[in-house]
Amino acid sequence: MKLTTNRRQLLVGAAATLALPAYIRRANAQSLTRVAGVHMSPVENAWNSRIHLAFQEAAAAGKIEYEFSEGVAPTDYPRAMREYAEAGAQLIWGESYATEREAREVAADYSDTAFLMGSSGGPEGDNFGVFGTRNHEAAYLAGMLAGKMSTSNVFGSVGGYPIPEVNLLINAFRAGVSEVNAEATFLNGFLGAWFDPARAKEAAIAQIDAGADILFGERIGTADAAQERGIKAIGSLIDYTPRYPGTVFANALWNFGPTIDAIVADVQAGNAVGRDYTEYSFMSYGGNELIYVADEVPADAIPAMEAKQAQIQSGAWNVPINNDEPA
Repeated sequence: MKLTTNRRQLLVGAAATLALPAYIRRANAQSLTRVAGVHMSPVENAWNSRIHLAFQEAAAAGKIEYEFSEGVAPTDYPRAMREYAEAGAQLIWGESYATEREAREVAADYSDTAFLMGSSGGPEGDNFGVFGTRNHEAAYLAGMLAGKMSTSNVFGSVGGYPIPEVNLLINAFRAGVSEVNAEATFLNGFLGAWFDPARAKEAAIAQIDAGADILFGERIGTADAAQERGIKAIGSLIDYTPRYPGTVFANALWNFGPTIDAIVADVQAGNAVGRDYTEYSFMSYGGNELIYVADEVPADAIPAMEAKQAQIQSGAWNVPINNDEPA
């Protein structure tokens, strides 16, 4: 079988055994779970790259087999899902934000296949699980550092689309800033695209021209503007510091590994996967973390941030979930 849309494919791991129905306990509990990823964006895109890396690491550790397609257009998305299901993938991962109805229809047609979709909706049936991105806790902590660093008290952010997962991230960053800086004001722009570095840079420059001296980069390209104009920036999802030394001083990392471990365990055990796996992105599971360059942060900003971080990790305090579109 051949996938004909424009994308690369990679197969990692040993050949899979033929799969029994997904929710019957397999005779060989040690067999690798066959995972197929259907990526709308290139796997270099920050969000996709974190998922792609986590699947590659799980394959290298002998937990799964992993193959993937990237750059899959929404019109081709259901077909790609069906082709992987027909080929025997036991777990199909995807991002159904632009194909919500179609993805759920495919899952309904393949009840013996597990699906895990980035989705703003809830789980469905026994085999359609969902997850949301939750590096908002690290974004909040980054905001606490940023709030002590601005001279203009104007903070910018550039996002992809105003969906709940993006809104809550930007709102969490703003809340962290506001905790330590009562004078803070905010600017925000949405691109209407997940991967357009040139437009992200353009939007960020407009915010710098409007007075922002620290930017939260939910999208790739934001830090390019900060670097060009000599201000500071915060990275999201991945570590941008090596690429932008002296510009990116903190990163709100997202770790997808705990989510993979949870759903693969369910597939291996024959458990229904029609549930919300978002919780595994929380800091208490190791699903997100803040990294920062201590030498570039005011020393008096760190103790309060670390105290709040300890409360989050222990469960003593939760970063508020605010899904409203940022003004």
